[in-house]
Amino acid sequence: MRLWLIPMIYVAGSVVCGLAVPRLEQAYFPSYTFDLSVSSAQAYLSATASGMMALTGVVFAMAFVMVQFSAIAYSPRLVLWFARDYALFHSLGAFAASFLYALFTLAWVDRADSETVPLFSCLLVAVMLIVSMLLFALLVQRLTGLQITNVLQLIGDKGREGIRDMFRELDKEPGGKSISGSKSAADLHLPPITQTVVYAGHPRTIARLSTDALVHQAQRSAAIIEMVSAVGDTLLEGSTVMRVRGATDELPEKELMQAIRLGTGRTFEQDPKYPIRLLVDIAIKALSPAINDPTTAVQALDQIEDLLGRLGRHDLQPGHVQDANGMLRLIVRVPTWEDYLALAFDEIRQFGAGSIQVMRRLRAALVALTQTATAPGRAEAVKRYLNHLDLVIERSPLDSEDKITALQEDRQGLGLSRHRSES
Repeated sequence: MRLWLIPMIYVAGSVVCGLAVPRLEQAYFPSYTFDLSVSSAQAYLSATASGMMALTGVVFAMAFVMVQFSAIAYSPRLVLWFARDYALFHSLGAFAASFLYALFTLAWVDRADSETVPLFSCLLVAVMLIVSMLLFALLVQRLTGLQITNVLQLIGDKGREGIRDMFRELDKEPGGKSISGSKSAADLHLPPITQTVVYAGHPRTIARLSTDALVHQAQRSAAIIEMVSAVGDTLLEGSTVMRVRGATDELPEKELMQAIRLGTGRTFEQDPKYPIRLLVDIAIKALSPAINDPTTAVQALDQIEDLLGRLGRHDLQPGHVQDANGMLRLIVRVPTWEDYLALAFDEIRQFGAGSIQVMRRLRAALVALTQTATAPGRAEAVKRYLNHLDLVIERSPLDSEDKITALQEDRQGLGLSRHRSES
């Protein structure tokens, strides 16, 4: 649902009620009136209308400040995430509805010099006013979600949800139609390429793949679809999207492209790299000389280590999707374990080389990953990265005593030292 429709639905409902409810009252319940003087009722409704109009302006200002704060303090890629909060749009809709309905009710006070005040309409205005205040309180409470700990936790939760949905654990049998194979597309004996789908249009990012639709298209022509572009990739004019192999006839490109949802930016759907990317963005921004906040980088590494620890216990090989008959129909690429390590740690290592706190926390994360990675070769890859980190520390501008301190892993950064591991 488009977010701008939410306040418009509130406004439309308010207009309909404003036109219908007072007339129904006058037609069927003329004896039910509010025991309030006309002047007091007019003052009450006028104050409600003007107050809600001012409160709507305050909400807009709060939304603007929230977006600006998230862009400056954390990452510009978080702007849309905060700006698309449903509570904000429901609040705007409720405020506008209260304002409009109060004006409609005001028009029926002392209608035709009757010196009466409609009972149900005035009560409905009061109810809408109470609901608006509750939504405003909820919106103010949402501001606490901008605290760095809450933001990091929210991003980590999105990443954990994506890992749980996308990958199977190494010690479990695959379920359903999706199977993460042990071979890459290059290692499989695939039929020849019969069709190549190329993107045409403005730059767009792949937000999600409909694997069921792609499998159905491939099954119709006894083909195998190999995705060249992955979720999170930006498609440019002329980019190769997919290759069709072994098809008996040409597949309709329009239907193939309809199975790919494109957007203006990356999303958390089917993209476990994206939450890591956001956490790294927050960490390296905190390490910039303008901010100089290594503790935030350490907190980001807490979430990064947890995500990598979960990824290390899952099958990360290219996804081989089969149809109901067990035939391979779709190949979807995902990053390797080494890709995740580079994404998570390279930039933090580069920008935090002069911070003892960051180096100690980074080393603690790598030591922990050598113990939790269960797939063959992953622990060795982490150890190679750990040796690289030690080399960076040795060549850093830190003095000899600080280098010794930086080589001790510490999950708090600077809190509880642990001796350098000899393993």
